[in-house]
Amino acid sequence: MGILTYKDEKFYMDGKPFVIVSGTIHYFRVHQDYWYDRLLKLKECGFNCVETYTCWNLHEPEEGKFDFTGMLDIEKYIDIANELGLYVILRPGPYICAEWEFGGLPAWLLKYNDMELRCYDELYLSKVKRYFTELLGRLRFKLAINGGNIIMLQIENEYGSYGNDKKYLKAIHNMYQELGMETLFFTSDGAEYSMLTGGTLDGILSTANFGSRPLINKKMMDEYFPNQPFMCAEYWDGWFDHWGEEHHVRPYKEIVEDFKTFMDNDWSINVYMFHGGTNFNFWNGANHPGTYQPTVTSYDYGALLTEAGDRTEAYYKFREILIEKFGDLVPSLTAKETDKYAYGKVKLKEQAMLFKNLDNIAHKVHVTAPKYMEDIGQNFGYVLYRTTINGPFDKWSLNIEHVHDRAQVFVDGVYKITYTRWEKIENEDKVKIPLGYNQHANLDILVENMGRVNYGPKLRDKKGATGIKFCSQYSNQYHFGWDMYSLPMNNLSKLIFKENVDINKIEPMFLKGYLEIEDEPKDTFLLLDGFEKGFVVINGFNIGRYYKEGPQRTLYVPAPILKKGKNEIIVFESDKTSSLTVEFLDKPILG
Repeated sequence: MGILTYKDEKFYMDGKPFVIVSGTIHYFRVHQDYWYDRLLKLKECGFNCVETYTCWNLHEPEEGKFDFTGMLDIEKYIDIANELGLYVILRPGPYICAEWEFGGLPAWLLKYNDMELRCYDELYLSKVKRYFTELLGRLRFKLAINGGNIIMLQIENEYGSYGNDKKYLKAIHNMYQELGMETLFFTSDGAEYSMLTGGTLDGILSTANFGSRPLINKKMMDEYFPNQPFMCAEYWDGWFDHWGEEHHVRPYKEIVEDFKTFMDNDWSINVYMFHGGTNFNFWNGANHPGTYQPTVTSYDYGALLTEAGDRTEAYYKFREILIEKFGDLVPSLTAKETDKYAYGKVKLKEQAMLFKNLDNIAHKVHVTAPKYMEDIGQNFGYVLYRTTINGPFDKWSLNIEHVHDRAQVFVDGVYKITYTRWEKIENEDKVKIPLGYNQHANLDILVENMGRVNYGPKLRDKKGATGIKFCSQYSNQYHFGWDMYSLPMNNLSKLIFKENVDINKIEPMFLKGYLEIEDEPKDTFLLLDGFEKGFVVINGFNIGRYYKEGPQRTLYVPAPILKKGKNEIIVFESDKTSSLTVEFLDKPILG
């Protein structure tokens, strides 16, 4: 398409002055059948470029085994952008943040206890090199210099917010060059002295990330990097939500004013997000500024396109500004909003209890002391710790030293208490197991991985429960001898369902029902009133987590995962439900 360069304060495309007007759409947050629709809407808004991260943890889910199919077919995604005349800014990381599980790093890295992440650690860099070799080997021929549409490549990601290892940044840069990625390189960091000091490289374009005050940030970047084009690599037009918080809503007039400032001054911008999409499956990340904060399933972000791809008022305002600036270069509107439909209520008439189906869907490992799920080769989902307590046994209280992230405790199948990572553990006396001679009790602890930390110093975020002990006033006794059941929940086909449904007690369960669709499927939104916590799988596709804490109340169901006729719905409820009915709406409820 064209070769991007810069000189002094201007970008040039094939030698002509060029303003980058880019928007972020993550291919891995959008069903592949909707890539064309979302990219077309980007083009018709007047943007000339799309930006995306890549997700190492999904592309290499098991060490040495790669996946570039379906929603991970990044080559196809870039080709669609090319068809539409869009340039691509690629941000391969290897760390991406993005409110994405573990910031995009694969969980199997955590089995290397001596490995240091995101610095010049030779073991870590060897894993990065293998991933980059596979990923960039596929994308090298899509560089602009090779006739493709990739015009920029980011080195790491907001590294100044994490470290200051220039040798590491140079190693990433060198990998790109060794793998033939001849293009314009850049770094992106917050427009603050320390972040820019730690995250930039001499001779490499530096860009800034922020969500307001473009004039002030421009002044900072001019002071630090005089003779470079000013570009905001992430202009945050909205924000994301955590479970238990208020839904974030930003007045669109603020972002419209900032965008106009950029265009009036010929400054380049990447709008983060243009279209947020969805944290399907267990792919959401978490923050930990002092308290663990898992991110919700929706990544609507308050972006220019909604989670379901609908244009917002901000979209049309941005388009007006771009028409004013570029005139007829902005194409006319042809893309249509996807159809939405309220399919109504569906009763879940079949039930499969988790504890009775462990042999059908779990892999069991016997361990002396409880381990983290990464230590037994598990990435996502739940892990069950099971043991037997033999009498005689005093009335000592159960204590779990490390809960990552939510643990439900059952004694002889009876629910006792839930421990969470973000709340002070209280009422430990609720779990006392007084036993006489020749008596025993079964202890089950079900732990959910609610998303690994994706930002900051707590990235090394192993999941599960360790340090399980019984305590009295004067003593602590660790309990040894456990069966660990790995429950990634990625194949539920072997569950044995029964039609006699009982929801009167607290016990993890799967509930199944069927949605009948007569015509071509349409987008819809699933409401789970009466349910408390879990996830939903429709026709084998995990549409994400739900949680009574909100703010999100509905889950987005893209039409391509539905079909004419009978659609299987499986709800995993880990706590309890007062309802056996779910409802499909034609509008989302995000809080």
